[in-house]
Amino acid sequence: MDRDTTFEAERDGPGDEPARALPGLPDLGPGPTPEPRSPVMAWNEWDPLEEVIVGSLDGATIPSHHLTVIFNLPRAAQPFYRLAAGFRYPRFMKTLAQKELDGFIAILAGEGVTVRRPDAIDHSRRYKAPRWSSRGFCVACPRDPYLVVGDEIIEAPMCWRSRYFEGDAYRSLFKEYFRNGARWTSAPRPELSDALYNYDYRVPDLKAGEPMRYTVNEFEPVFDAADFVRCGRDLFVTRSNVTNLMGIEWLRRHLGSGFRIHEIESRCPQPMHIDSSFMPLAPGKVLVNPDYVDVERLPAVLKSWDVLVAPRPDPVEGFMSRISMCSPWTSINVLMLDEKRIVVDASQPTLIKALKDWGFDPIPTPFLSYGPFGGSFHCATLDVRRRGTLKSYF
Repeated sequence: MDRDTTFEAERDGPGDEPARALPGLPDLGPGPTPEPRSPVMAWNEWDPLEEVIVGSLDGATIPSHHLTVIFNLPRAAQPFYRLAAGFRYPRFMKTLAQKELDGFIAILAGEGVTVRRPDAIDHSRRYKAPRWSSRGFCVACPRDPYLVVGDEIIEAPMCWRSRYFEGDAYRSLFKEYFRNGARWTSAPRPELSDALYNYDYRVPDLKAGEPMRYTVNEFEPVFDAADFVRCGRDLFVTRSNVTNLMGIEWLRRHLGSGFRIHEIESRCPQPMHIDSSFMPLAPGKVLVNPDYVDVERLPAVLKSWDVLVAPRPDPVEGFMSRISMCSPWTSINVLMLDEKRIVVDASQPTLIKALKDWGFDPIPTPFLSYGPFGGSFHCATLDVRRRGTLKSYF
């Protein structure tokens, strides 16, 4: 008969042996010790990138049908995801996306960036919670479940049931980082019961003056880390169909008084993830999507910054674009390698020219076939280490 086993903490005392270090961790001995140099350290979106986790398509499964999934997709793509929910992605789609992903990884490695990858897991297996069940999705976008602030990896309480066990693919990496000095934190695990979701939700017609509506309410804290971007002591966030006010408040309290979180009001009727609306590129420069963000209503702290209004996305053709999970505005879902070098989709010559005119050094890279798996360059990465220090830019 199985039974739980309780391990009591070892303590030093008269006649006791000294407490032993955890396996795999150095025995630092008694007394105060200097803080170890963490392998995880990133404060913003533009310091020189040294190490990054890049997503994987291994085991990718079309997410189980749910309103938080279907109402965050472009309307043209919704029939495909309704019909194919719970099935593995077709092989030809993975082949096209993998070719572009391999090219992106080669560019990162060629620019001197250490690339790490999540483990392969089977996302097609069904799992059950007391009140719901689901299959998984994929680990194409490590930016969604994790936020790195300094030496801390923060696990986000995501609201997609199909992403509940996504973190299993990153455990071996994060245990390695933790053993070598990084902090590793998880937000409160969400229940994801029906009480969290607004099942009467419909997409608001904002142009007709309808109020904003969201697929999630304030039942418990939920957020995707990709709804936040970092500028040193200041972070910016959008409330969205996957990030509620309780989730924003949890992170605000967790980070404490040394940081400020500013909300960017979204005009997107189906908001999800800030990095297709508002992307800081360098100190004093931010790229903004004029369809989703009202430049005149940006937080006051940005008045001293150059607001670079992104050009409209260049039109693209092909099946992979038609069934992309993302809006065309993932054109601005770019990745900064430092304050000048910027990875941008090769299908966007108008944006590439604008970036050159603004003083950046674009690295055009094909990546449109990654859209059906959830995003573009910023989504597909989690910057583990950038060479820089904590600063205030405002």
